[in-house]
Amino acid sequence: MTDMMREQTVEDTTHTAHEVHHHHGIRRWLFTTNHKDIGTLYLLFSFAMFLIGGAMAMVIRAELFQPGLQLVEPNFFNQMTTVHGLIMVFGAVMPAFTGLANWMVPMMIGAPDMALPRMNNWSFWILPFAFTMLLASLFMEGGGPNFGWTFYAPLSTTYSPQSTGLFVFALHIMGISSIMGAINVIVTIINLRAPGMTYMKMPLFVWTWLITAFLLIAVMPVLAGAVTMVLTDKYFGTSFFDAAGGGDPVMFQHIFWFFGHPEVYIMILPSFGIVSAIVPAFSRKKLFGYSSMVYATASIAGLSFLVWAHHMFTTGMPVAAELFFMYCTMLISVPTGVKVFNWVATMWRGSMTFEVPMLFAIAFIILFTIGGFSGLMLAITPADFQYHDTYFVVAHFHYVLVSGAIFSIMAAAYYWLPKWTGHMFDERLAKWHFWCSVVSVNILFFPMHFLGLAGMPRRIPDYALQFADVNAVVSIGGFMFGLSQLIFLAVLIKCIRGGEPAGAKPWDGAEGLEWTVPSPAPHHTFSTPPKVD
Repeated sequence: MTDMMREQTVEDTTHTAHEVHHHHGIRRWLFTTNHKDIGTLYLLFSFAMFLIGGAMAMVIRAELFQPGLQLVEPNFFNQMTTVHGLIMVFGAVMPAFTGLANWMVPMMIGAPDMALPRMNNWSFWILPFAFTMLLASLFMEGGGPNFGWTFYAPLSTTYSPQSTGLFVFALHIMGISSIMGAINVIVTIINLRAPGMTYMKMPLFVWTWLITAFLLIAVMPVLAGAVTMVLTDKYFGTSFFDAAGGGDPVMFQHIFWFFGHPEVYIMILPSFGIVSAIVPAFSRKKLFGYSSMVYATASIAGLSFLVWAHHMFTTGMPVAAELFFMYCTMLISVPTGVKVFNWVATMWRGSMTFEVPMLFAIAFIILFTIGGFSGLMLAITPADFQYHDTYFVVAHFHYVLVSGAIFSIMAAAYYWLPKWTGHMFDERLAKWHFWCSVVSVNILFFPMHFLGLAGMPRRIPDYALQFADVNAVVSIGGFMFGLSQLIFLAVLIKCIRGGEPAGAKPWDGAEGLEWTVPSPAPHHTFSTPPKVD
C-alpha cells in the first residue's frame, strides 16, 4: 500500500468515526461543534436579521416618502431608527463576518476545526436570545429603545422607556458572543496553522480577521462599561452622566465613541480581506503588495483608537484637540489609499473576467472609495460643523457599511457558495441581483449627500417641503434595494437545492488551501494537516 493510499484510508476511517458521533436533524444544529455548521448558522442568522433590519428601514423610508406624518407615530419612528441600526450593526454585519470566519479561516490555514469548538457553539447560540429580547422590547409598554443606536445620555437614561433594561441585557449578551468568537479566531490562527504557514504566508482574509479579533477584545468591554453605567444611572440612582449629580453627559460620548469608532473598522476590515481574495482570483494575478496590505490593515486598526472625538467636534473641545483628531482622522486615508491602490494595481493588465463575485468586489472598491472621501470631508473640523447631524452623515456611513461591508459579504457569499453547497449558483439571476442592487443603492444613498448639504437633519420623521422630491427618489431607491435582496434569497435557495455541480476549484485563478478540498467541503476537512511551501 502506498503512503498516499494509507493516508487516504486513515482519513476515511476518521471521517466514518466522526459521522458516528454526528447528530442528525435539529440536534445536529443545536449541538454542533463543527466550524462549518456553526458558520452556516451564523450566516443564516445574519441574513434573517438583514431582512428584519431592512424591513424596518422600509418603514422609515415609507414614512419619509412625503413630508408630514402619514404612517407611524414619531415615537415608533424613533424606535425603528434605533432598532434598525442595532440590528444591522450587531445582528447582520458582525455575525455575517463571524460566519465567514468560522467557515473559511480553518480551511484557509489548514486546520481541522476552530480551536475551541464547544465555545464556538455557545457563542452562536446566545445570539438569537439577545435579538429575541431586543425585538420583544418593541412590544413592551412604552415601546422599545427609541434613543438612536448611539444611545446618548440623557436620552437613554432620563428620558428612555422601561425597555432600556432589556436593551442593556441584550447588548451585554451580544458583546459576550463577540468576545468569545474573537478569542476563538485568535487561538485558532495562532495555534492551528498548517506546517509551513508562517504569518506572512497567511491569506489576507485571515490576517484581517486576526486584527479584527484583537480590536473586538479591546473595545467590546468599553461598550459593556458604557451600557452598565446607563443601566445604573437609570435604575440605581447613580449619576455618571447626569450633570445634576456631578456627572457629565459628554463623558458618555467619549466612552461610547472610544468603542464606536474602532467598531466601524471591525465592520470593514474583514471586507478588505475578502476583496483581497477575490480581486487576484478574477484578475489571474498575485495580489499586488501583500506585505503592505498587512501593515496597512494593522495601521488602520491602530489609528482607529486615536480618532473617536471626530464624532464630537460640535460638543465643544479645545482647538488643539480638534486639530489633533482632525489630522489623525485624515491620516487613516493613507493606509486606506494603499489598499485601494494595491487592488487597482492587481487588476492592472490582469486577465480579468467579471463573474458575480468580481462584480461585487469592484462595486465595493468604487463605492467604498466614495464613502471614504465623504469621511475625509467630515474629518475637516470647520466643515463638520456644517455636515454634523445632517443626511450627509447618513449618506457617508451607508456608503461605507452598505455598499462597503454588505457588498463585500455578498461578494464573499457568491465566491465561496460553490465550496459550501457543491453547486454553482444561477449566474443570470445573480447578475440581476448585482445590477439591481448597485443601481438602487446609489439611487438610495447618493441623493442623501445633497439633502445633508441643503441642511436636512437626520433622525426626524417629518421635514420641510423643499426636501420632498429628493426624499421621494431616495425612498424609491430604498424599496428597489430592499426588493433586490429577495433575488439573492432566490439565488441562495436555488443553489442549495441543486444546480450544476461545482469542482474543487470552480474559479480559475483562485488560490488557497480551501480550493484543494472537494466541493462541498467534507464535514471533517483536514485529518492530515496540509504542508505549505
